[in-house]
Formats: sequence, C-alpha cells, structure tokens
Amino acid sequence: MNRICYAFGAIGFGLILWQAAVWATGVPQFILPSPWRVATAWWENRSLIGENALVTAGEVAAGIVIGAVFGVVTAIQLATSDRLHRLVMPMLIFTQAVPVFALAPILTLWFGYGMASKIVMAVLIIYFPVTSAFYDGLMRVPCDIADMAQTMNGTRWQIIRRIRIPHAMPSLGTGLKLAAVYAPIGAVIGEWVGASKGLGYLMLLANGRAKTDLMFASLITLAAMTVLLYLLVEVAAKRLRWN
Repeated sequence: MNRICYAFGAIGFGLILWQAAVWATGVPQFILPSPWRVATAWWENRSLIGENALVTAGEVAAGIVIGAVFGVVTAIQLATSDRLHRLVMPMLIFTQAVPVFALAPILTLWFGYGMASKIVMAVLIIYFPVTSAFYDGLMRVPCDIADMAQTMNGTRWQIIRRIRIPHAMPSLGTGLKLAAVYAPIGAVIGEWVGASKGLGYLMLLANGRAKTDLMFASLITLAAMTVLLYLLVEVAAKRLRWN
C-alpha cells in the first residue's frame, strides 16, 4: 500500500513540475504540451493508441518469451561445459560491443516490415542480460553444497537440475526484470526504422504531423506498459520464489 501511495505521489509531483515548466517558460504547445492537453489527446485518440499499443505489446511479449528461453538454455549449456564457456562467452561479450540499434535497418531488410523484425530486435536486446544473470546464478552455488552432491555420486545434470537451477532462480528473476524494461526499447526502435503499426510508428506519425500532444500520449502509454510489464514479472518472480 505504501508503494502505491509513493508511486501516485511521484506521478503527481512529476505532473506539477511538468505544468510548472510549461507556465514558467511559456513554451509553445507544439513543442511542450501541457499535461491536460496530452490527457485530452490520449482520450480523443484512445482507440488508435490502444490498437497500436496491442501491436507493440505482442512484439514485446514474444521477444521476452523467446529471448528468455534462449537465454536460459544458453546459460545452462555454458554452466555445464567449460570448453563451451571459453568458446562462446567471449563471443557473447563481443556482440555487446556492436550497438544493437544499428542492427535495426539490417533486421528490417532481412525480416521485413512486419512483427518479425521487431521481435528479433527485442530478443537481441534481452538475450545477453538473461543469459549473463542466470549463468552467474548457476555458478554461485556454495562449494560445500556442490562438493557434497559430487560426494554422493550426483551426475552433472542432476546437480544442475536439483541444486544449481533452484539456487539460480533469484538471478533469473533479476534478468527477466531487466528484460521487461529493455524489451520495449527494441520493439520501438524496430518500429521507428520501418513499420505500419505500433506505438513507435504512431510516435513518428504524430511527430511528422506536428501533433506533439499525441506523441507524448503514445510515449506515456509505452512507459505505463513497460512499468506494468515489470510489475507482472516481479509478481511472477515472487510467486515462483525467485526472490
């Protein structure tokens, strides 16, 4: 209950600062619209925003599921094979040196202007955080527990399944929370490069028509969707005893 009160208090304080900035600077509405004007634009275009939000939400959800599955499988494989770890982990780290956003035009060229390129973009963004976080959890099992399991003739896969994976669940929960925050970024970047639907596309459309209030309304919708997704992942993590 306290968290909800603090959240609404922070939102209210932010709106007050926003409105104060509009009044103090006298900036034109097409540059910085007031909160009331943005709320009006959201209400007047709620059907359009909702339709595009569903598209972006579908891309984000698919990206999180696919990226999480690949990340978990990769982390387990790396934890069970030292040779594979020495071979693959440097490659994964090197891929992070390449700006993922720069790959958006290439992905659009390869996968088209539909949802596929946006899903792949989201997967690429969240894959490494999930893999890295889960792998770190798998390798942080206390030595005495691992040694006891080996003493009792536990196989490598039995140790992974019954000891390492349960022990690494909090780390997986952390990785998925990061994924919930990062995945919408990938989807929207993909929509900016080329799309006909989605909140990113709607923001570009509103910007081209100088409808700044609609652009802000779409941006706030995206932020609210990201926060909701994060909270859902957090609740799921607690229910599954990840945290």
